[in-house]
Amino acid sequence: MNKRLIAIIASAAAVVIAVAAVLFFVLRKDDSYRLLKLYEFEGTGSVTREGKGEITPYTNMVLESGDKVTLNTGRLTIQADEDKYIHLDEQTEIMLVASGSGDNSKTQIELLKGGISNDIRNKLTGQSSYEINTPNSTMSVRGTVFYTFIYEIDGVKYTKVCVFEGTVTTRLVYKDGTVSEKEVPVGKGKEIIIYEDGTTTDYLYDEPQDIDYNSLPENVLRDLQVMIEREGKDLSITSPEITRILEGPYEVTFMFGEIEFGTQTVEKGGLAQVPMLSPAATGSWNFNFNEPIERDTSIEWIQ
Repeated sequence: MNKRLIAIIASAAAVVIAVAAVLFFVLRKDDSYRLLKLYEFEGTGSVTREGKGEITPYTNMVLESGDKVTLNTGRLTIQADEDKYIHLDEQTEIMLVASGSGDNSKTQIELLKGGISNDIRNKLTGQSSYEINTPNSTMSVRGTVFYTFIYEIDGVKYTKVCVFEGTVTTRLVYKDGTVSEKEVPVGKGKEIIIYEDGTTTDYLYDEPQDIDYNSLPENVLRDLQVMIEREGKDLSITSPEITRILEGPYEVTFMFGEIEFGTQTVEKGGLAQVPMLSPAATGSWNFNFNEPIERDTSIEWIQ
């Protein structure tokens, strides 16, 4: 009987230990980030990690929450989980804060310099979040493709957000760090610009405007084209439209006030020609006709 009792107790103990081990690894998995790595890298840049300083990046490098990632030249794409891709512009610097499990993922990106394209392929669960913070705004999404860029002109700080799929919810962040309670959604095909001039933080326009695709960097347009052609995404711009923006030919429009005086079609890198006729006896076209045409261009008559 004693041997039998001992065997039963030993078996029960083994079951308890096995259950405890399973729970340990499950809970441990829930407390760790799913996947965070450099999916693609070529060029020059760095990863700065607390306690280790600057590390030379490489493709498939595993990243950690708190890493600061910098791309100087070339290409760099970060993969979070299996379905979130972050493409950095050249001269861009971000800070990554990531935690949670597959069902409870928390991804936060501090955009410190430059611009990033975000491709979130699956809609987030109710307990998950994906946020981007800039010096004057914060934005959150559930599943979308969008571009965020920060820049400064004459001391005024700007954040530009362009949405190509889904919706991005934006809020103002004031100079003292407080966040506006008002949410402004930016839908597919729209963009907003937020400015901060030292005293005022606000939206540049009363409501989101149509995206100016001609102003987007070439690398952003090419990334969008890959998403359309390889992933079958239905974005706010088509692949042929992107090709025309990148390769031409371009339309040059001559404006006399609010009146369209004439147009010319010019190949990429070609020169626009001074119209033979003038819209008025005095004045001139406000343009350097020795400047190659690289996109659709509007030229105004100045009197």
